[in-house]
Amino acid sequence: MSQSDDATRILIVDDEPEIQPLYHLWFRKKVAAGIYKLHFALDGMTALEMIGRKPEIEIVLCDINMPNMNGLTLLPKLLELSNVLQVIMVSAYGDMPNIRQAMNLGAYDFLTKPINFEDLEKTIEKTQKIIHLAKRAKISKELEERNSNLLELDRLKTLFFTNISHEFRTPLTAILATAEQIKTAPNTWIEKGLPIIERNGHRLLDLINQVMELRRLESGKPVEIQLFRGDIIGFLHYLLESFQPQLEHKQIQLNIRGEVPELIIDFDPDKLTIILSNLISNAIKYTPAGGQVTVEITQQETALKLAVSDTGLGIPGADLAFVFDRFFRAATSSDEGGSGIGLSLTKELVELLNGEIGVESQEGSGSTFWVQLPISRQAEPIDIEQLKKAAPSVGPIQESVAFLGPNDERPRLLIVEDNIDIAQYLRSCLENEFFVHIAWNGQEGIEVAIESVPDMIISDVMMPVKNGYELCDTLKSNQTTSHIPIILLTAKSDEVSRLEGLEKGADAYLAKPFNRKELNIRVRKLLELRKNLQAHYSAIENHPSGPGEVRNEEDAFLWSVRKAVEEHIDQEHFGIVELCRSIGTSRTQLHRKIKALTNVSTSIYLRSIRMERAKKLLLETDLNVSEISYEVGFKDPRYFSSKFREHFGQRPSDLRRT
Repeated sequence: MSQSDDATRILIVDDEPEIQPLYHLWFRKKVAAGIYKLHFALDGMTALEMIGRKPEIEIVLCDINMPNMNGLTLLPKLLELSNVLQVIMVSAYGDMPNIRQAMNLGAYDFLTKPINFEDLEKTIEKTQKIIHLAKRAKISKELEERNSNLLELDRLKTLFFTNISHEFRTPLTAILATAEQIKTAPNTWIEKGLPIIERNGHRLLDLINQVMELRRLESGKPVEIQLFRGDIIGFLHYLLESFQPQLEHKQIQLNIRGEVPELIIDFDPDKLTIILSNLISNAIKYTPAGGQVTVEITQQETALKLAVSDTGLGIPGADLAFVFDRFFRAATSSDEGGSGIGLSLTKELVELLNGEIGVESQEGSGSTFWVQLPISRQAEPIDIEQLKKAAPSVGPIQESVAFLGPNDERPRLLIVEDNIDIAQYLRSCLENEFFVHIAWNGQEGIEVAIESVPDMIISDVMMPVKNGYELCDTLKSNQTTSHIPIILLTAKSDEVSRLEGLEKGADAYLAKPFNRKELNIRVRKLLELRKNLQAHYSAIENHPSGPGEVRNEEDAFLWSVRKAVEEHIDQEHFGIVELCRSIGTSRTQLHRKIKALTNVSTSIYLRSIRMERAKKLLLETDLNVSEISYEVGFKDPRYFSSKFREHFGQRPSDLRRT
């Protein structure tokens, strides 16, 4: 490195040209030794231009009194150019008001004319130390920012790989589980199992292709575009047909709008497939059952425009500017439900095709993603049939059936899973022991659970609308559903995710791909725990008799029931309907909750509360049997005695004699 590279660059700004030789004369030795390098400007504008050309200048000696642009005007402009630059103001002796103003504006120091060069040299040396400290602080800040950026990138990549592992594990689970079913029961599963394996194999291949495509784009390697000239409208309709089973399964209506029956232009079939598939899949994922997805195709003068709209959740305004960023996933995804690369890759491919992409959305009112592709007609022509690949057979999708009526005593299982094949596999594993109902996202699962109060829930974690953690947290905090055992099923098998699930109240945590035997063991053990819970609550004396004995949501529920009954215990006609109205629940919810906790019907449970009060009155008061009968809501003492004997195994009079 040459001496001049280490030199301190000093700019002297003074409108008197004759002052320049004085600086050269005084600093000649340091200039010759490469310690100082001097620059000169006769006015403020020249000084600013010079700083722009030579950002390495570190010290400015600036005269206050200059024509056109004085030093006080120039000073703040100089300081805006660099946070390292230091300015020493020079003024006539006695010009203290201007010097004070200069110091207030950010000047480091000042000198008075005539200049004492020994003082100037000491001032420059002092300024150099300040500049050195400022440079170190700047480097430190840059390193801190770079560190922070690296940490954020590392966090985003970790999130990406966590989510992409889920994307891979889900079809792998479907493939392995279906293969196991085929091996166990080939006659039953060979026909319906092969389409599942084929469909999920294509899904895996599609995921791998997208990751590899994104990697090529990220690394800067050229991505080949293969344009063919054909009917793009026919090809788009062909692509949309492949989503029909998925749309029907989620009860979503697909609308295709456009007045263009045919359009022969150049397009890349593979890139267009990825673009449209990502946009349609995204729309389906965040559109609830009964909603609509609309694809509008319009021809403009020099471009084709595709717009995919949905009636789903919408995107928060704060997230709109980032939806196409690498690894970004909007708040509506609840930190779940995707790898975070789909829209980013879509944008990359659209721009690779010299197109444009955008989004319009309002939270709660759905979203519209639009793509505009240029029209050209220069590629080799190809027939649309040659572009169509053999579409994987999806087979019939078995729809969920509602829970059957209360006469069937088999336990009820709610499966909450947005993947059709995993949901159907879980059904096949457990439908002999349970009546099974399937919900396709966390919000639907919460609504079904609160309304029907199933005996067990198996829920995926990564789902749209509401994820498994939110479902678990909501149901475990609700008196009606707090007792229901919940198994969380997910690809997020790391310890942090498992602990988060358990923290939310999950009773078990299974990682995909899971073993059927392990699933059955977990289910059996949780049913045994429920029997233990029933054994505990089957005795009324184990129920809380006051708010001070409430330890959990189950106690709170039973106390609310007991309190309501005891407040109306002398009323013969205070029954199930009146109790539901009193505690604010439905007949089904009340029955399912009491049956789950005590293993008896609601009517028997209410009678038990009356009988326990009657027993207490017999033992602690002098009331006769008829009076006690009236006290606990029985107007017929003989009927009361009959039910008392049925409940305790002895007549009321026998208990009093003892």
